Amino acid sequence: MDELDTKAISLLHQNGRISWAELAQHLHLSAPAAAERVRKLEERGIIRGYSALLDPASFGLGLSAFVAVTLNKCKHRKPFLRAIKKLPEVLECHRVTGEDDYLLKVLVRDTTHLDQLLGDSLRAIDGVQRTKTTVVLSTLKETTFSHSHRLPAPSE
Repeated sequence: MDELDTKAISLLHQNGRISWAELAQHLHLSAPAAAERVRKLEERGIIRGYSALLDPASFGLGLSAFVAVTLNKCKHRKPFLRAIKKLPEVLECHRVTGEDDYLLKVLVRDTTHLDQLLGDSLRAIDGVQRTKTTVVLSTLKETTFSHSHRLPAPSE
């Protein structure tokens, strides 16, 4: 990745809907050259995709929580992961070190919905020994991954 790639990535991260013409202007390239550069970044897997950032509350999903999950045995890992992938309330699933096996970020309507998710869905998965839930009261910072913490931001 060169300096132009880094600048293109930063601009796309800030505004995934930037036009090829505008991106090209910032990169001092033609629009086709800017589009080709981005296409190559996509082919290399550096840019994995694009999405709209949605407001969960607009969809009636006002409660976030983190659920630590401990499994009985390693043999339950694959069935657990298959089940988790089917639950739309689970936004993230991370395998972690320490006392627990997985940490889930979930998004639900309210505490009743959270109770249903925990009791009817998560604890019903074969091999789930224990869950520990932490409800989010407020969020100070929530971002998507950015390379800015290790690469310099582009200069205009």
